Amino acid sequence: MSAVVTGAGRALPATYEQSAVWREYFAPRYEGVRAAERVFMAAGVTTRHAVVYPGDEDLADAGTEARMLRYVAEAMPLGKQAVAGALDAAGLAPGDVGLFAVASCTGYVTPGLDIRLAQDLGMPAGLQRLLVGHMGCYAALPGLGAVGDYVSARSRPAVLLCLELTSLHVQPAVPELEQVVNHSLFSDAAAAVVVEPGAPRGRRIAATVARTDYATADHMTWDVTDLGFRMGLSPRVPDVLSRHVGGVVDELLTGAGLRIEDVAGWAVHPGGPRILDVVRDQLGLAEEQMSASRRVLAEHGNCSSATVLLVLEELADVDGPVVAMAFGPGLTLYATLLLPA
Repeated sequence: MSAVVTGAGRALPATYEQSAVWREYFAPRYEGVRAAERVFMAAGVTTRHAVVYPGDEDLADAGTEARMLRYVAEAMPLGKQAVAGALDAAGLAPGDVGLFAVASCTGYVTPGLDIRLAQDLGMPAGLQRLLVGHMGCYAALPGLGAVGDYVSARSRPAVLLCLELTSLHVQPAVPELEQVVNHSLFSDAAAAVVVEPGAPRGRRIAATVARTDYATADHMTWDVTDLGFRMGLSPRVPDVLSRHVGGVVDELLTGAGLRIEDVAGWAVHPGGPRILDVVRDQLGLAEEQMSASRRVLAEHGNCSSATVLLVLEELADVDGPVVAMAFGPGLTLYATLLLPA
């Protein structure tokens, strides 16, 4: 039984201007750091979203416990809105869902968001649940693979929710350009998809390929500290991706009897402008084929695991095969092939 994505929903907190957050909050904290403003404004981000706007409320010195309490309070309404929107788009009720999967790396709580949201939404007590934690920006794709396998094996619908609140993890300023990059990119969002068995419309989850370069595990980190979670992001990440992206895509497409030129849409996780440049150049794509990813980066920033689902929404009207790609700690690449149902 094929697993088909039949509905999508999103929820976004308040929007703010990239230039405003630099001017109102980060500029005085990075005063004297050479090239800080240039690096911040070169992130490819014009607007992004936050449950906590640092210009109004500074969490830099808040403890992890306070941030996790805020995570629960802010995540619940966003998650509920995104899942309800996806179910409505698919024409399903909460009681139809057999598996509910939640991916998030920006907060922890037990009972988890999966249980709390399932109760609020009225999902059945016999619901199966899956929590995909701390995988980072690529988590949507293994999550999609897991719910797709469930749908194929059990012939019941499933929902995947990716919910990230990176604004809760603003860090005390230190004179490092790496931290400037981190603060320039990340944003908050919730995105959900419904996957159904054998549906005649939508996109079928055809294949998933993963690759982890264990030798570069220290290039991207997400450490739990007493002051929230701290991102480590090496400038060498695009170079590592350049060595692997071609092989991953070749493996993904060859298994389906396709070539790069057969792909109608590319949903590439916009980890930053250089990431998109590397994918474009290594695969020999036209700049236009990166437009959906660049648009999401500009309008929403990097929303960690939710981002690739936002890019897939941008490609909703594309007719033909679509490749979704995302990257994260490990250093790990994931690619998923979606075909018309």
